[in-house]
Amino acid sequence: MLRHPFGQNALVDTYSDGNTHVNAQASYRVANTQTTMTESSSQVRDISDTARWVAYFRARETERPDALFRDPYAGRLAGELGFAIANTLHDGNKHEWAWVARTYLFDQFLSRAIQDGADLVINLAAGLDARPYRMDLPSSLQWVEVDLPDIISYKERILAHDKPRCRVERISLDLSDACGRRELFAGLDARAKKVVVASEGLLIYLTNEEVASLAQDLAASKRFQNWVTDLASPGQLKLMQRTTGKQLSQAGAAFKFGPAEGANFFTPYGWDPKEVQGLLKTAAQFNRAPIELLELLPEPGGPMRNYPWTGVCVLSKH
Repeated sequence: MLRHPFGQNALVDTYSDGNTHVNAQASYRVANTQTTMTESSSQVRDISDTARWVAYFRARETERPDALFRDPYAGRLAGELGFAIANTLHDGNKHEWAWVARTYLFDQFLSRAIQDGADLVINLAAGLDARPYRMDLPSSLQWVEVDLPDIISYKERILAHDKPRCRVERISLDLSDACGRRELFAGLDARAKKVVVASEGLLIYLTNEEVASLAQDLAASKRFQNWVTDLASPGQLKLMQRTTGKQLSQAGAAFKFGPAEGANFFTPYGWDPKEVQGLLKTAAQFNRAPIELLELLPEPGGPMRNYPWTGVCVLSKH
């Protein structure tokens, strides 16, 4: 999801535990949602607002009879602001297929990691993700969400009366604090036998050097075995910077990371690509890809420097 955990340096823990899943219906029905917000109040104010924008697309998908996933919490989490951003941000209501494909792939890869024995999920820059509430998860699973204080506070308020399917812990932390994140990773490493890390919509906001540093810190933890993350090619990065990226840059959310090496970027820092799936290819499998983009398939072999590619990667620690 498009969000960035760089901000305040507070560390606040909140904890909830539940074994029952409440199938709460979204308060905002996408097809009928209307907003009277002014243009100025409906624009992206900061990076945390983009989490509401992404929740909007999950709410739209949930409305479909052929939905690839269902997130009954997404409408409430997006709120009026999320719907307004999608309809006022330049191209903000486009590329729904890509958001849906990314969510679907993260769902699949995380489910597989849990089935393979992961007993702790660490979701970096978790934003308004509702997977602990909507996915079929073992009640013994530990799920830790890390993000900025404001987004965590908002999320706690919206989901106050809902119960997750596993043990959920939320930690407010500025991930640019290297010492703070290393201390956090070390503590979490001691609590589990096998850890899978997720970073959805995070890395694109970081520089190559920042991503390398984060990758090294994650690899230093013994039980951090797999890492699921999304990635863009240099060609796709340039396209995004010219469109939606212009407005997001004004909100302090500039797009930066699109390595020429692709998933192999992570190899020197302790991680090997295990599986890589493109969003367009995935969308096409479910007849969701726009007809005008199908000519881009199949994906070219080798480096995708100029090819407009985005996808999800499963990295395995070597």
